[in-house]
Amino acid sequence: MKKSNDLQDTKLAIGAFERNLTWWVLGCIVVGIALGKVFPNLFQAIGSLKIAEVNLPVAVLIWLMIIPMLLKIDFSAMKEVLSHSKGIVITLFINWVVKPFSMALLAWIFIRHLFAGLLPVDQIDSYIAGLILLAAAPCTAMVFVWSNLCGGEPKFTLSQVAINDAIMLFAFAPLVALLLGLSSITVPWATLFLSVLLFIVVPVVISQILRKMLLSKATNALENTLKRLHPISLSALLTTLVLLFAFQGQQILAQPTIIGLLAIPITIQVYFNSMLAYWLNKKFKVAHCVAGPSALIGASNFFELAVATAIALFGFNSGAALATVVGVLIEVPVMLSVVSIVNRSREWYEAH
Repeated sequence: MKKSNDLQDTKLAIGAFERNLTWWVLGCIVVGIALGKVFPNLFQAIGSLKIAEVNLPVAVLIWLMIIPMLLKIDFSAMKEVLSHSKGIVITLFINWVVKPFSMALLAWIFIRHLFAGLLPVDQIDSYIAGLILLAAAPCTAMVFVWSNLCGGEPKFTLSQVAINDAIMLFAFAPLVALLLGLSSITVPWATLFLSVLLFIVVPVVISQILRKMLLSKATNALENTLKRLHPISLSALLTTLVLLFAFQGQQILAQPTIIGLLAIPITIQVYFNSMLAYWLNKKFKVAHCVAGPSALIGASNFFELAVATAIALFGFNSGAALATVVGVLIEVPVMLSVVSIVNRSREWYEAH
């Protein structure tokens, strides 16, 4: 595989939607705010469609987003773990120990203290909760794109994602509850576990049953299904963002700097965790084709799950929901820059 040392070259290898994700999110901000002002009663009615604090339209949209992504995951790939044990251990350490706690610390520093005077006082806890949710689970889909762009070992990437998804089934709720508790934020346990059931357990079960059925058919049945589901998944993501900004519009218009302030700790944690993972892989003499995706998986966020859980726990118009969406906003440009760093530094990495 030819590797590029230029950020522009990496952009050419990414899908049109993914490449322009930041602009799509900005478009959703404009459309959502406009629709929220024109049709306030409609969006209030949508926001009230809840069962046990879980919004039903969002639940459907999140399933449409997550299930196609999980269809790509082959849990049998976990048997490859021994082939890349050092890279696996380093990435797990970053994903489940360093990243969630470092984000909680950054949220405390920036949101609770440095930016407190610039943010709505009644939303401080909610913003912190959203940042914690964003960092509490590693990405399951876009990491395949990032791994491909840096010439990553595909078996490592697949096995790492499969292991992370398996851990997420059991660790996400306790980890979120612990970090919210440490941040003095009340944890609605029933809603949290219901969110895990609806947005992790059920989609994983459905996707794996569907995957097995498709693999038992024609050789390209799974690939064709993924192609058909891709536009549906993207449409569900954009619709969810429009709904969020329809509810957030008044707050954003009143304080437009909020998005920029929330982006700062998110950006710092991405660079910190990716570079720490990359450096640890070098120290333990892990091959560059493993170190690259390890750094990218270590820094990535499962923003679809974060958005869904934030809405379920705190509501559409909460600071938590807005904070998770800021993660979507900066995902592509920040991660592309990490890809560029990994590609450009290969000679340094492989030097003894």
